[in-house]
Amino acid sequence: MRVAVVGGGVIGLSCASRLVHAGHAVTVISEGKPSETTSAIAGGLIYPPGTRPFDRCAAWTSTSVAEFRGMGGPGIRMMPGRLIHAERVPDPEWTVAMDDVAWEGATLTFTTAVVDTPVYLDRLAAGVASAGVRFEYRRVHDLDDVDADLVVNAAGLGGGDLAGDDSVRAVGGQVVHLADPGLTEWACNQGLDPVAYVIPHGTHVVCGGTEEPGRPDVDPDPDVAAAIVRRCRELVPALADAPILGTKVGLRPYRPEVRLERVGDVIHCYGHGGAGITLSWGCADDVLALVG
Repeated sequence: MRVAVVGGGVIGLSCASRLVHAGHAVTVISEGKPSETTSAIAGGLIYPPGTRPFDRCAAWTSTSVAEFRGMGGPGIRMMPGRLIHAERVPDPEWTVAMDDVAWEGATLTFTTAVVDTPVYLDRLAAGVASAGVRFEYRRVHDLDDVDADLVVNAAGLGGGDLAGDDSVRAVGGQVVHLADPGLTEWACNQGLDPVAYVIPHGTHVVCGGTEEPGRPDVDPDPDVAAAIVRRCRELVPALADAPILGTKVGLRPYRPEVRLERVGDVIHCYGHGGAGITLSWGCADDVLALVG
């Protein structure tokens, strides 16, 4: 079957991988290269922060963690860390996917994958290309104009527009990269306000972050960057003297719930918010199952 995947971020590439290895003729259509997508800006900590529906997201997370655990190689490391809450909460459904899960007071500790997203996306794109996936770099304005037997709408923030779904909105997220002083754990104070997270990748550390609903641009704000650095150095004092390497902004495709369903000859898979990499392989498996 000829399948067109609209969207070249982590969701689109993961779907393309599953589809081409199942024997389909796959074309990925994207406005830019994978390194130019929002996925490339993500911090790469694999867990789903409040993404709905909770039960499906827990299952998708389990699939992705297992995939990353078995994949290894450039851009992927299994790493312990701590998720700090204001007070202890019931175990989230997704913890079944993680290793070494424990509570230390109000802090949940576990081991998960951390993904250096630009490295991983280049690797994933090269892998699907070598398996026979074609790439077209252009904007799709109407899914009905795509020449294929089946279309996968994995266009991220543009997925809602293509589906006529006005529930998708942009939520800006700014991060700062610091030089990695040799950190061996990640950290996130999810239960506190404002949130701070520190995700080490060997050469650099992704420090975040912000959630800015309705943000229209990706221009970094120096004051916001300074606040992020301050919070992250308080969270992880080992970063006190780490040089600042740069700052980036992405627009997350938020939706009240991830949409993954087939409507005629279109499979919609969008609205992952900040959890696209975490949910990618589980969603790709479900997309493949919907091809029939």
